[in-house]
Amino acid sequence: MTRTTVSRTVSLRTLAAALALGLASPLAFAGQPAASAAAAPRAQADIVDTAVAAGQFNTLAAALKAAGLVDTLKGKGPFTVFAPTDAAFAALPAGTVEDLLKPANKAKLVSILTYHVVPGRNPAAKVVGLDKVATVQGDSVDIRASGGAVMIDGAKVVKADIAASNGVIHVIDKVLMPGN
Repeated sequence: MTRTTVSRTVSLRTLAAALALGLASPLAFAGQPAASAAAAPRAQADIVDTAVAAGQFNTLAAALKAAGLVDTLKGKGPFTVFAPTDAAFAALPAGTVEDLLKPANKAKLVSILTYHVVPGRNPAAKVVGLDKVATVQGDSVDIRASGGAVMIDGAKVVKADIAASNGVIHVIDKVLMPGN
C-alpha cells in the first residue's frame, strides 16, 4: 500500500468510527425525535471497543480493566452504560482515580463502575420516560428530564444513543457514586 492509500484508509476508518459513534448527530433527548430501539442502527463494535474508539474514555477503559469488567461489557448484554468521560474522572478529588485503581480497592471500583451500568438496551427515548432505573450494582439511579436536559444522579447526559453491538452508551459529565 502507498502512503496515500494508507492515509485515505485511516481517514475513512476515522470517519466511519465517528459516524458509528454518532459524533455528527445532535443529542437526541427531550424535545428532539429519537429513533426507536428497533429502528436504531446496530454498531459492529461492543460497548468497550466503541468507548475506546471514541478516545474520551481512556480512564473508564483503564478502570474497567482494573476491575475485571472488560469481558463482561464485551459480552452478549444488552447493557446501557452511562459513561463518564476522561474529564469527568479528572474532576474527582486529586488522587481518587489512582486510589481506586489499586488492587486493594477493586471491590469499591467494581461497585462504582457497575453503578453506571443498567441491564438492557435503554435508548434516550426510553430513559427520558423513567424516574429511576436499577443498576447492575443493585442501587437505582435517579433520572430527571427537563428543558431538553437529562440528568442521571446529578450528572448531565452530554451525548446520547451511541450504538454498540451489545447495548447503548449515554455519555455523562460526572462520575456517579453509589450512595450519594
